[in-house]
Amino acid sequence: MIKIKRINELLQYVEKRQTASLDDLVKEFNVSKNTIRRDVQELVDQGRLKKVYGGVSANKSSTVPYHDRKVQNQEGKIKIAEMAASYVEDGDIIFLDSGTTTVEMLEFIKDKNLIIVTNNLDFTLEATPYSNLRIYSTGGMYERTTKSYAGLESAESVKNYNFSKAFMASTGISLTNGVTNSSPQETQIKSTVVDRSKEVFLLVDQSKFDHYSLTTYCDIEDIDYLVTDEPTEDKYNQFAEKNNVKLIYP
Repeated sequence: MIKIKRINELLQYVEKRQTASLDDLVKEFNVSKNTIRRDVQELVDQGRLKKVYGGVSANKSSTVPYHDRKVQNQEGKIKIAEMAASYVEDGDIIFLDSGTTTVEMLEFIKDKNLIIVTNNLDFTLEATPYSNLRIYSTGGMYERTTKSYAGLESAESVKNYNFSKAFMASTGISLTNGVTNSSPQETQIKSTVVDRSKEVFLLVDQSKFDHYSLTTYCDIEDIDYLVTDEPTEDKYNQFAEKNNVKLIYP
C-alpha cells in the first residue's frame, strides 16, 4: 500500500474508533511495528493524532461530534436501551450516565416512578414532561463534546448517594484495559458511581469491544451486567462466567 494512502486510512481507522493500540494497527495494515510508529509519529506531528499509553487516540478536534455518534448504530442502541430498561423497577434510585445509548432508555422507563441522578443533559431535557421521574443533576462543568456535566464537582455530588442501579456508558472495553472513557473530566464521576451502586449495568454496542480510550474508570469485573447488541466473543464469555458478570444481548 502506498504510504500516503496507508496514513490516510490509518487516520480514518483511529478517528472511527477514537483509540487504537499499535498492535491493532500492525494487524490491520499488515506492516511492521516500526512502520506503524513512523506513520503514527507523522500524524502526531501534524496534530491529527495524540499518543497514549500503548497506542494513539484521535485529537479532541477529530472526535466524532455528539450528534453524529447519536445516529451511529441507532437500531442497536435502542435494543440495548430496551434490554437495560427491563431491569428498572418502580421505586429504584438509579444513576443514568452520559452517552447516546443511555439516553434511549427514557422511552422504556418514562411510565415508572423513579429517582434518577444523571449528568446527561439530553436525558434531563427530554424527561421534563414526566413528573413521575424525579431527576437530580450532578452539576459541575459542562462538557460540550459529550453534552454532560463532569469534573470534580460532579464526582463530589454523588459520593453520598445510594444507587440501586447504575447504567453506564463507555467508549471502549477490553480485557487488558477494562472499561474506558475518552474524556478524563468524566472519569472520576464514573468511578465514584460504580463504587456507590448496588448493581452496575454497562451499555455498549459491539463496536466498543477490544478498543480502549484514554482513561480506565473501572474493571470489567466491577460490572454486574454487560448489555450489548450482539453475542460476544468466547474470550468475553469466559471472562464473564469466571467473574460473575451477566451478559445480556438479543
